[in-house]
Amino acid sequence: MILSLLWFIVLILAFTSVGVMLVRDWRWLIILLAVQYGGMFILALQHWPIGMAAVKVIAGWMSAAILGMTRSNLVDDQNDNDALPQGRLFRLIAAFIVILIVTSGAPLVDAMMADAGLAVSAGSLLLIGMGLLHLGVTDRVLQVTIGLMTIIAGFEILYTAVESSVLVAALLAVVNLGLALAGSYLMIASSAREAEST
Repeated sequence: MILSLLWFIVLILAFTSVGVMLVRDWRWLIILLAVQYGGMFILALQHWPIGMAAVKVIAGWMSAAILGMTRSNLVDDQNDNDALPQGRLFRLIAAFIVILIVTSGAPLVDAMMADAGLAVSAGSLLLIGMGLLHLGVTDRVLQVTIGLMTIIAGFEILYTAVESSVLVAALLAVVNLGLALAGSYLMIASSAREAEST
């Protein structure tokens, strides 16, 4: 039962990470990021107590809230709707290639990571791979920030199997919040620069 739940969470992480690459509406991006952190919480529970895993999901949801509140106060970009259809097929093919790499590499990583669990290894590699792919196909500040947060979430899932230090969990939560604040600042700065140029 628990094993099938873990694989269901890995499927949800695959859906959210592919959805982040395809969706252009910022509201859906924030929702998918929040769902992604919920899945990360369940995978982190395999090796950490509920208190430490809760720190991860709370920091992730706070980061998503910071990005959402900042983006809601900015003027909508007219180019967002025009840019969506181009490249969708390429992104789906690239995501499928990442999924193939993850399915072949997850057993090797699981063997090296001291029995992290195949679902935990697959989920972490999936988030790392999709985050790297997302960074390669976008240049918008919000999407780049979400791509970086996806990579860090994948690393944190894998790291739970190795380290159970409260201090490290807190430091990684601070990294998530700092990344969200930096992304918010860059969104505000780029919006102000665009307003000055028009």
